[in-house]
Amino acid sequence: MSKPSPRKNLGRGLSTLLADVDLNADTPSATRAEGRARAADTTLPIEKIAPNPDQPRRSFKPEDLDELVASIREKGVLQPLIVRPDPHVSGRYQIVAGERRWRAAQRAQLHSLPVIIRDFTDAEVLEVAIIENIQRADLNPVEEAAGYRQLMDSFGHTQEQLAIALGKSRSHIANLLRLLNLPDSVLEHLRAGRLSAGHARTLVTADNPDSLAKIIIQKGLNVRQAEALARQGQAPVAKRVLKPGKDSDTRAIEADLTAHLRLKVDISHRPGGESGAITISYKTLEELDGLCQLLSR
Repeated sequence: MSKPSPRKNLGRGLSTLLADVDLNADTPSATRAEGRARAADTTLPIEKIAPNPDQPRRSFKPEDLDELVASIREKGVLQPLIVRPDPHVSGRYQIVAGERRWRAAQRAQLHSLPVIIRDFTDAEVLEVAIIENIQRADLNPVEEAAGYRQLMDSFGHTQEQLAIALGKSRSHIANLLRLLNLPDSVLEHLRAGRLSAGHARTLVTADNPDSLAKIIIQKGLNVRQAEALARQGQAPVAKRVLKPGKDSDTRAIEADLTAHLRLKVDISHRPGGESGAITISYKTLEELDGLCQLLSR
């Protein structure tokens, strides 16, 4: 599958693209909800349906499908799969959304499945696959943020478009994207569950996030204590008098610009005034060149 080139918007738009794709249909409760089931275009023999070879998610543990298998045996597959004609094999179809249902139906020994057939392009199939991956219940904050970033970089979607189409708040998406500016060592703590997303957000604009993360973990600090630690920049918090920091609005703007530019942004705003300065830091000439190109547009 060729890699999609970045562009402002897909031709049919994100909301239109997902209109037929019920990304919650793989849950047993959704499968049992007959009143919400969409009408299928047709049914296809299960052997004529194959998963997308470029599906980002490759791990499907059999034990995770047990409840869905039991539901399908009792009720059948009530929510149709979304498929497209296989671009390489005539008479066969490729799954766009619903691979868990397909796998569970095989274990339930079904011979045919209800489907909705759509002519999605390779880029649109990849886009839906990324969104399906984002909707997983077991996703950690780093994986979810990476999915949003991939949708924005590959398909040109804005935070507002993603929020509307996926039923998330813009602040939720923005806060997760900020986490990707943290060092890999801190992101690893977040992946492993040693830090929560709330803890990690306090470290986004800190000068020494790695060392502060270790202190938070070692001392078992809550989020409020972590915020105080990040403002002070040193530990232990209890032994120091906190200096006044920037107001929350200024820090939020800094974080937004840092996430957008992928460069550390510092705002110095004079208290009570309307003037100040913005400092954008870069580590390589490539980052400087990218910033110049962005500003020149």
